[in-house]
Amino acid sequence: MDPQVLLLVAGGALLVLAVRRWLAGRWLRKVRGPPSPGWLLGHSKEFELNVGDLESEYVAKYGAVYKKMAPLGEHLLHVADPKALQYMLHKSGYHFQKSVVSRTVSGEITGPGILVAQNQDHSRQRKIMNPAFTAAQLRSFLPIFRSSAQKLSQKWQDILQNEPGSSKKINVLATLTRCTLDIIGEVGFDVQFGAMDEKLNPVMEAYKDMFADSIAFPSTFTVLFQRLWYYIPTPILKYVKYMPGKDHARFRRTLKIINEYSKKLIDEKTEAVLAGNEKKKDIMSILVKANSAESQKERLTDEEMIAQMATFLLAGHETTASSMSWLLWELSRHTEYQSKMREEIKAVRARVAARGDQDFSVSDLDSMTYCLAAQKEVLRLHPIAYMTERQAGRDDVLPLAYPITLSDGEVVNELPIPKGTTLRVSNWAYNRLPQIWGPDANEFNPMRFIEQEKMGATYVGVTSNLMTFSAGLQACIGWRFSIIEMQALLVELIEKFEFSIPEDKPEIIRFAGGLMTPLVASEMHLGSQMPLQVSLVQ
Repeated sequence: MDPQVLLLVAGGALLVLAVRRWLAGRWLRKVRGPPSPGWLLGHSKEFELNVGDLESEYVAKYGAVYKKMAPLGEHLLHVADPKALQYMLHKSGYHFQKSVVSRTVSGEITGPGILVAQNQDHSRQRKIMNPAFTAAQLRSFLPIFRSSAQKLSQKWQDILQNEPGSSKKINVLATLTRCTLDIIGEVGFDVQFGAMDEKLNPVMEAYKDMFADSIAFPSTFTVLFQRLWYYIPTPILKYVKYMPGKDHARFRRTLKIINEYSKKLIDEKTEAVLAGNEKKKDIMSILVKANSAESQKERLTDEEMIAQMATFLLAGHETTASSMSWLLWELSRHTEYQSKMREEIKAVRARVAARGDQDFSVSDLDSMTYCLAAQKEVLRLHPIAYMTERQAGRDDVLPLAYPITLSDGEVVNELPIPKGTTLRVSNWAYNRLPQIWGPDANEFNPMRFIEQEKMGATYVGVTSNLMTFSAGLQACIGWRFSIIEMQALLVELIEKFEFSIPEDKPEIIRFAGGLMTPLVASEMHLGSQMPLQVSLVQ
């Protein structure tokens, strides 16, 4: 073909694509949002010290759906509207997948596990994992949760008995992280990590402050390079992890340690299952059994099995420890509610003793109304996974519960979006919408879960209408695990200790490091911490 003709054809095709894209995005251009600082970087370098500070301001000004600009002039929709989220996450199947950037970064951290899988691969992985997360299976883990909680409690008691007034400022996050790592080691893999015994643990060292170190302050190059990922074929993207840079290096180093550790455990369990000798009920044993029962076509590959372990380790300890730290912080600020919880625990403890039992059952924990309400409230106020990104897999129309005003003054209750649109699902903003949670949505008020039967007209989240664990087909598979684990820890700690804000009143910030983590404003260089005054209950 004549080169000039070829150039004309190529130019014509590009022109048609550009026109189609311009027409498809005409509605997005009318969605209001904060002015863009520039075409090249958009809002990507916008920094908020506290997660949600700018988000709250923008939702109040523009509505539960507003627009920011991504690098290279691309539109980025922030979505907190309940009907829009219900449509995206519940009613549309897999048409709103996790974004290219989300999947690629998750792949660097965990490998090709459930956080990365799409469509039928996601369905296949989840089907094999489901037996490990049934309600009955999770209830069977309670004795381990309670044993670890009591071990943590004893360590604090030993420390406080030698302190004046039996009181001391303790970084509760550090101990809770070790405790939850020990828990996931035992219930996840039947392994004693020994983190609470101060053993040098390669898994814990690998994960320490990984998000704050690697994700919080991306360079301009990283921001622009990640935008180009949307145009790179998926088979090529898997080589991104070999790029130079501190974030990629940290992820490679961490995943290498986890993968080596995981492969050894999986090989041992697979051998035991095939020999008919595996009788254990830890999550990985159940997963190995479920996988071996599937056809060759449906089974998880060795690489996928290893990736699930990395996912369990990450999601099973860091998120729960952070949530517990925020809960103890809120209770330190609301000591009167803390006292109500302690009295409730005392009353249930008396019932347990009266029937001749030694410890609480899941039913006992569920009967503690004040404790459960406080737990729900902190999951609402402080969602550790504060944001996720999705991409529209087709031209679509988002229904809106709360109409928004476009830049031309038109008020709309639905919004057409073109295929490929990036949507940032704001769990943070949804969990604080006054239309759902009331005028005190930004305040810690557990009584809302006691005094009201239902929050909001449109139900979205997997539990109590919270978006903390996401929703729909790709919601967190371990949300029940997290709830029971937190209950077991919370009851032990409130029964034995009083928590208050230290005398020096450190300013705690909600640091946006991939996951929301607490930092002390004056000691950010020390990494994640939550210092609280801990005293023995008198």
